[in-house]
Amino acid sequence: MSIPILLPADEAGLAQAVERLTAGEPVAVPTETVYGLAARADHAEAVAAIYRAKGRPDFNPLIVHVSDVAAAEKLAVVDERARSLAQAFWPGALTMVLPRREGAPLAEAVTAGLPTVALRCPAHPVMRQVLAQSGLALAAPSANRSGGVSPTRAEHVAESLAGRIGLVLDGGACAQGLESTIVALREGGGWQVLRPGPITAQAIAEALGEDELAASEEDGGIEAPGQMTSHYAPGKPVRLNAREAQADEFHIGFGAIAGAMNLSPSGDLAEAAANLYTALHASAQADQPRVAVAPVPDSDIGAAINDRLRRAAA
Repeated sequence: MSIPILLPADEAGLAQAVERLTAGEPVAVPTETVYGLAARADHAEAVAAIYRAKGRPDFNPLIVHVSDVAAAEKLAVVDERARSLAQAFWPGALTMVLPRREGAPLAEAVTAGLPTVALRCPAHPVMRQVLAQSGLALAAPSANRSGGVSPTRAEHVAESLAGRIGLVLDGGACAQGLESTIVALREGGGWQVLRPGPITAQAIAEALGEDELAASEEDGGIEAPGQMTSHYAPGKPVRLNAREAQADEFHIGFGAIAGAMNLSPSGDLAEAAANLYTALHASAQADQPRVAVAPVPDSDIGAAINDRLRRAAA
């Protein structure tokens, strides 16, 4: 199975990536959260190539990456609440689910038939240069097989998508290592976090000046990436809140619980988030047939870490 070309994100690498993206070919690109498998969002065949490479269900929508608010306004209805969030958190690890603008140049598969579109303005300098040089809005889910562990290094992408894509821009390890927070701004007012991430619900509430809407019985449909029950899985059974490992388990530790690999010996949740997927990749490669994970506090970004772990264990 052919391994994709790994190129440094220098002038030549960026030029080749932009050339391939413009032609409708998907390219793996680093962001501050995880590596994304980018393709032009206005091109149905390019978006289809993402789905083929990932083996991704076609009912799961994609996040579209844009360079700024002006680019977002071409694709979605951006109200004052969205502007407030963009001012507070863009560029950065916040994705907003907004009403799709009528006539927006988006392939239908990007929104999976929904009347909304998920938009993010990334902060990573490589992804920002790709957006600027291509002039495109880029659909870019995580650059791995669907349902598997998200990639935080170029070699993770090469391993997961060997034989499926041609080029990975190598920008080193991702700084945050956890996918963006996804917030839905509801028509008529109110908001809900659809996927926890580096930006907490409390920070969003402070920026908007209003508390999050309570979940209702009607909620539960897939509106955004990362909402499938089983996701981020290392391909082995995962046991959570394990202070000790059994003989056949690869133990992922946290804080004072050392484990075979520790998310953060000092108990720093941001460090744990950055190391989470590297640890899950290591557990997938380990000889042990099962995985155990030490307890992680559910406060602050720990809520997002535990969200990913519960889905990995589902």
